[in-house]
Amino acid sequence: MSRHSSRPAAPIITLYDLKSASPQPWAPNIWRIRFILNYKRLRYHTVWVEFPDVEATLRAIGAPPSSVKSDGRPIYTLPVVVDPTRNPRAPHILANTNNIAEYLEASYPARPVFPESTRALQTLFVHYIQEVFVKPLLPIMVPLSHQSLPERSQSHFRGGGAPGYPAGSFQMLPPGPQREQAWRAVKEQFDFLSVILDKNAGDGDGIVACGHEVSYTDFALCSVLIWIQRMAAQDGWMRIREWNGGRWTPLQMDPTLNQIEIHLIPRVGGPKSFEIWESI
Repeated sequence: MSRHSSRPAAPIITLYDLKSASPQPWAPNIWRIRFILNYKRLRYHTVWVEFPDVEATLRAIGAPPSSVKSDGRPIYTLPVVVDPTRNPRAPHILANTNNIAEYLEASYPARPVFPESTRALQTLFVHYIQEVFVKPLLPIMVPLSHQSLPERSQSHFRGGGAPGYPAGSFQMLPPGPQREQAWRAVKEQFDFLSVILDKNAGDGDGIVACGHEVSYTDFALCSVLIWIQRMAAQDGWMRIREWNGGRWTPLQMDPTLNQIEIHLIPRVGGPKSFEIWESI
């Protein structure tokens, strides 16, 4: 028997994410959880799943549905997180982005993403981002995201395998008046959000939603910006980086390192930043 018996590796969190043709993660709802895991410096690894395999994969691991259809049928979507760190034999398995965020905050309170007394307002703000702010982006971003998927996933969508995505939603807007009109609608939301964030300038830095502290709301917004950077770097991000006095450019990425660094730079005073990374 070896004198140097190896100890089993400590269990770590598993994040289930959507596979694309690129090795870089892109889905905004899943990026919100990736932000939290990295900000809290929690060790985790990613399992990549293609769209046609999502339901079968999640059922196999015992994941709950993320929501339920009007007829009572379950809906299985990503992200899903499996956390065996407290009890490897009975790991916590969670679905639905906001539910996962609440769980991670309660289970790992260090480096909070819900500063005291902000939870209700953050819930409202995040709802605005995912239901209103993103809406004019969909005619542009959904087709771009679709074409970045592996061919098998693209066929799954084209064949009607993804309820909620009608066939026409994958058609690219051609260059010209229709596309420019779509970007103008996007800019209206960015202009509105810029005015809202400016209201923090008197008692915060005018950059982050909660004044001075990084929060879940910031991750919801930055996840949308990453989506645009990844899928519409030229047509989209090149426009947005110039809007509202360049206030959206503090989110910077280094794709060669598969690392993201967010510089939340106050208008007065020195920079504050944090790095996020995937722990393999």
